[in-house]
Amino acid sequence: MRKLVHWAAVLGGFLFSWSVLAQSATPMRLIVPFPPGGGSDLFARLVAPGLSDILKQTVIVENKPGAGGSIGADMVAKSTPDGRTLLVSDSAAYSISPSLYPKLPYSAKDLVPVADVARFANVLLVPTNSPYSTFDDLLKAARKSPGKLSIASAGNGSSPHLTAEKFQREAGISLVHVAYKGSGPAITDTIGGQVDMVFSGLPSVTELLKSGRLRAIAIASAQRSPFAPEVPTMSEAGVPGFESLISQGLFAPAGTPAPTVARINAAINQIMNSKELAVRLQQLRVEPHTLSAAEYEAWLNAQSTSWSRLIKEAGIVID
Repeated sequence: MRKLVHWAAVLGGFLFSWSVLAQSATPMRLIVPFPPGGGSDLFARLVAPGLSDILKQTVIVENKPGAGGSIGADMVAKSTPDGRTLLVSDSAAYSISPSLYPKLPYSAKDLVPVADVARFANVLLVPTNSPYSTFDDLLKAARKSPGKLSIASAGNGSSPHLTAEKFQREAGISLVHVAYKGSGPAITDTIGGQVDMVFSGLPSVTELLKSGRLRAIAIASAQRSPFAPEVPTMSEAGVPGFESLISQGLFAPAGTPAPTVARINAAINQIMNSKELAVRLQQLRVEPHTLSAAEYEAWLNAQSTSWSRLIKEAGIVID
């Protein structure tokens, strides 16, 4: 009898959270902590129409950029935990920023992972006319002349920067880090040969690879990407076990009811696996990841532990 009462309560909570989401006139807000046009903004606008259809309510995307994404993330962290205000962001907001920024106005425990929208790997790029035609060529040159080769990044504390630090430590090499204000300038100078290499998420450089303006010599994933099968993984090319993945995800304020999180997670997974989105994802060179909220949180916590250790060991602090 007690079990029956327990499950009735659980079901009742689920139905209540669903009815509140579906019936209220208040729109759901997807907060993007970066300017329009970036990856987080793109994925927010990809899922918004589907969420609106499934949840039977208005869904709007709001850009709240500033302070490396912390303004928008903090806004969501301090919102009412009713499932109506969600963060759509690079998972660094949860897994990296709390360790990187000592004055961050929120912490990871203030956010609840809801859904892993898409995940892709960083890829190591060199100029087309680089003397290093393979990853092995580059490794040999870097080990022969420590501190000679340069690596660009999108800025101190960015995913390409942390990936570069991880690369140096695990490969036993020393590179000159050149920080830029954004990935655009970093990639442009790599194309021009002002720097020797750069890490970037594969989707953002697909067209540059196709046009021959850059050459990918290794990808930081466990398996080769189906969108660039000719590019070896860093693990098989000489740095065993090396991974550096970027995730775009949805996050809710801490305290959001579990049934509400589960309902939104199911809706996102349905959207990302839909036939309507398949062609667009293929164009973006992105594979959807449809995890439960608990699975996504477990993966993010493992990422947080790994990046936190690297940040401390390398002494990286961003004010």
